[in-house]
Amino acid sequence: MPRALVTGGAGFLGSHLCRALVGRGWHVVAVDNLVTGDRRNIADLEADQHFEIIEHDVSRCDEWSRLGVTTKPGAFDAVLHFASPASPPRYLERPIATLEVGSRGTQHTLELARATGARYLLASTSEVYGDPLVHPQPESYWGNVNPVGPRSVYDEAKRFAEAIATAYERAHGLDVRIARIFNTYGPGMARDDGRAVSNFIVQALEERPVSVYGDGSQTRSFCYVDDEVRGLLALFESNQRGPVNLGNPAEVTVLDLAELVLEVTGSRSSIAFDPLPIDDPVRRCPDISLAERVLGWRPEVELRQGLATTVEWYRRKHVAGRA
Repeated sequence: MPRALVTGGAGFLGSHLCRALVGRGWHVVAVDNLVTGDRRNIADLEADQHFEIIEHDVSRCDEWSRLGVTTKPGAFDAVLHFASPASPPRYLERPIATLEVGSRGTQHTLELARATGARYLLASTSEVYGDPLVHPQPESYWGNVNPVGPRSVYDEAKRFAEAIATAYERAHGLDVRIARIFNTYGPGMARDDGRAVSNFIVQALEERPVSVYGDGSQTRSFCYVDDEVRGLLALFESNQRGPVNLGNPAEVTVLDLAELVLEVTGSRSSIAFDPLPIDDPVRRCPDISLAERVLGWRPEVELRQGLATTVEWYRRKHVAGRA
């Protein structure tokens, strides 16, 4: 049975990835400090003999053996680094920790992959493009990031993570894959996650004003989590080297998203307009031609369909008080 170590395995995207790997016959060791992750995300997995969770900060994993994690050659076939706060409110609350998990945490996981001979998958982000001046964003675009702005703690952490992963590939021959993940949504997002989809759904279900930043004309692309995981696994199993965009190329304004959430939920909430955060990107949309060509991947779940499924999940959890 192949073995994988997944950091951030109790997080939103990490938990879905762990579930998919176990479903494919992998034994999965998840490492999560549960600061932004939640054990409820993996409650169904904890009863599975092929899944285990270690509560620890990957930024502090200087010696994996202290956690009972073996570093012998062949101990792991895959190391997948998904640990990091991912939404602006979460990483702005923990700026130093965010930089540490992108730097020290990445190096610690790279060393584990190097010692065990594992293939390595880095969860990078569309945030490496900053407030882009090129649309849509191809992997060849170097980005437009403010290195000292408040969002830089996440942007630059991920840019550094890509740089050190690539350096390990060049210097040590490590088998590296880099996924640049665009906005992802779906069941499992915490009610206080802080990103647009979760904010809008929770506010709409509670009949509170839906908070749109600025005038809502800024655009994003939203990929349903099942599509995202399918893309991540396709990238991991491929021979592709270098970053690959994984996101939905269907660009939508934030205001249109808010109105669609109101429609799907049947909410009577109004829309409130709040000040635009510093360095908030004006446009964000992936060029996925590389993923289509080398992975045979593109999203399949249309936004309305994905939102309907996500809303129903929130309704169940919201009523039960567990979202």
